Amino acid sequence: MTPRLLTRQHVAALRERLDGRVVVLCFGAGVDSTAMLVILREAGIVPSLILFADTGGEKPETLIHLARVNVVLAQWGWPLVTVVRKVPLASTGYSDLYGNCLKNETLPSLAFGLKSCSLKWKVSPQDQYLKGVSKGPNKCPPHPAWMDAVSRNERVVKLIGYDCGKADIRRSKDLKPSDDDFDYVYPLQLVGWFRSDCVDGITKVMGSDLVPIKSACFFCPASKQWELYWLAAEHPDLLEAALRLEWRALTGRHSRFSEVEFGAAWEDMVRAADSFPSTNTCVGLGRSFAWNQWARVNGVVDAHFRVIRGNRALFLSMAASLRQSDNALDARGKAVVTLDQLRGARSSNLGREEVPA
Repeated sequence: MTPRLLTRQHVAALRERLDGRVVVLCFGAGVDSTAMLVILREAGIVPSLILFADTGGEKPETLIHLARVNVVLAQWGWPLVTVVRKVPLASTGYSDLYGNCLKNETLPSLAFGLKSCSLKWKVSPQDQYLKGVSKGPNKCPPHPAWMDAVSRNERVVKLIGYDCGKADIRRSKDLKPSDDDFDYVYPLQLVGWFRSDCVDGITKVMGSDLVPIKSACFFCPASKQWELYWLAAEHPDLLEAALRLEWRALTGRHSRFSEVEFGAAWEDMVRAADSFPSTNTCVGLGRSFAWNQWARVNGVVDAHFRVIRGNRALFLSMAASLRQSDNALDARGKAVVTLDQLRGARSSNLGREEVPA
């Protein structure tokens, strides 16, 4: 194959790192991980496995993208994306990350500057699928690709989709190139691709309709305000579910909110205050701001904290006005998913507990 998007030096660098190795591509179904597929295709490297960890909280568009990518992979003659999931013990009473947070009356760990939700619901299921589990609800034998590497006394290579943007460089600069089980390679950084290069590469090789939205849980604490407007416009039910989760966490038994520190109860501030005082305490899904309070102040919800369905066009306009570059460079800037596709996507187990009126 004659490379069209990569230099000969980039192809040589990729092949030097990956040829002859057991290669596992960690597929998040977002722009960066989809661009990794493009880069490997251009370099003539076929991964041994492509793994996607489903937390149960992905947006419908992401699941649709996953299915469409599999169509392309089948055309290429590549292995399809394998979806893995963490299976909690039946006694927990929940089956996904959203249910975990709701049951324990807490926010995702990222809201507190931690990463345990990603490790527990994304990294661990992929590792268990590869290495096998001897007992419990996630019991499975080691994957043949893992056994192949072990038999040759070699290490499995994991491909991680960090690009050359400031945010991803910051996230990846302190990561080790290996651990006890795996070597790690960052193909996008190896070839110098930024977010715009990823979008361009996907468009040229797969088509513009295969540029996905950012892959993240609908209740992700890293969501920016323009993304909340987008969620209100496109998936008001998901935003309401996130608001219920936040309400329970900040008024529940594990809340870190201090009425003494703020001079009012969290619920009172959400219903009446214009903002929360500056603090290091996590006050909601937005870390420094509560999604419920933000939604009320900005006219996204009514008095019962239900999203105002008739304001979809306004919410999309607000999202567009606040959207900036880098991670905002994805398919949410245009309509690429039909209503019929959305209706056919898997719905999450969200529960129906209402926010107190």
